[in-house]
Amino acid sequence: MTASELGQKGEALAADYLEAKGYRLLDRNYRFEREEVDLVMFEPTPANDGGEIVFVEVKARRGTGFGRPEDAVTEAKQKAIRRVAEAWLHERKLFPSPVRFDVVAILFGGEEPEVEHFENAFGYFF
Repeated sequence: MTASELGQKGEALAADYLEAKGYRLLDRNYRFEREEVDLVMFEPTPANDGGEIVFVEVKARRGTGFGRPEDAVTEAKQKAIRRVAEAWLHERKLFPSPVRFDVVAILFGGEEPEVEHFENAFGYFF
């Protein structure tokens, strides 16, 4: 499996995982200039009277030889995702909206992939 195929498989698994938790998929692989956010989800409140837009960075790896997947979400990557989030919100005229940034880390090493969800991994919008 190529790195691109691993990434696509990871993103599909992450979207399914989050949808099973009640999130709704709004967008996938949204690009702004040369940057991209993997998933844009909506997490409704338990009372279904509001919620948050969640920009999700998915990191998938075959092992931990180069560190845990979530460690690859550097400060520079976080800054890039914030820029893309701002563009996404601006295009849809959703400024200001409750927004947060999550990371879904996936390890494809054993029989079943290991999925870890880090909510509010690097803060709320601005």
